[in-house]
Amino acid sequence: MAQRYVRIKTTKGQTYYGLLQLSRNIQVLDAPPWLLGQSTDLELGPDEYQLLAPCAPSKIIAVGKNYSDHAAEMGTPVPEEPLIFLKPPTAVIADGREIKYPPQSQHVDYEGELALVIGERACDCTPQQAQNKIWGYTIANDVTARDLQRKDGQWTRAKSFDTFCPLGPWIVREISAGARLQTFLNDQREPVQSALINQMVFPPEVLVSYISQVMTLLPGDVILTGTPQGVGSMQVGDRVRIEIEGIGQLENTVIVRPPIKTS
Repeated sequence: MAQRYVRIKTTKGQTYYGLLQLSRNIQVLDAPPWLLGQSTDLELGPDEYQLLAPCAPSKIIAVGKNYSDHAAEMGTPVPEEPLIFLKPPTAVIADGREIKYPPQSQHVDYEGELALVIGERACDCTPQQAQNKIWGYTIANDVTARDLQRKDGQWTRAKSFDTFCPLGPWIVREISAGARLQTFLNDQREPVQSALINQMVFPPEVLVSYISQVMTLLPGDVILTGTPQGVGSMQVGDRVRIEIEGIGQLENTVIVRPPIKTS
């Protein structure tokens, strides 16, 4: 099994990066692994920590319509170059945490995606150079208020609500180009999304290169690589599970986000 790099919060409130053992113990590192963090003498048992999202990015860059079948189901052509947008770091939640359905929307969709974690500063990279900037891989759900996306004519509000970027549960260093991504709702046996990650229009190294020519990528930044066909709405109470071969699964439940009190 591939090494699984995690970020945790201890029962004493301390935050660490570490390696998840088969026993569920955590071997604590002295720094983020992409900053050459080394193992320490501290090992935590399963009852001494909770999993956080596996990194704390300065920014999240997402890619739209990067699978041709998804572009078709959205009624649009495949973009001639990567279609990028931002999600705020405040949208990030960990595996097992709740997605809050905002009162401003009546149509919130799941979007299962492969996420890239940047390991070193990247600016004006070629695709060949960009490959070495990718430190690892994790799973993401690019939650989207679809009605607000259509209403606003741009995507910031629809993509940016708190809890709209589940991420995790951990990072692995390598993944097969033929790995399958699948999304499941509740207890359904058949996936609502299923695709191989090599079906992307623009592969990971092209995305990193393209984005690095727009903005400098920093260690720990995250790139969401796009979602395949099969996006659909979530309801309050739904459980959404995204699986990627070679990584694991990311599962979150949808709850109501209470409206603000006016008095």
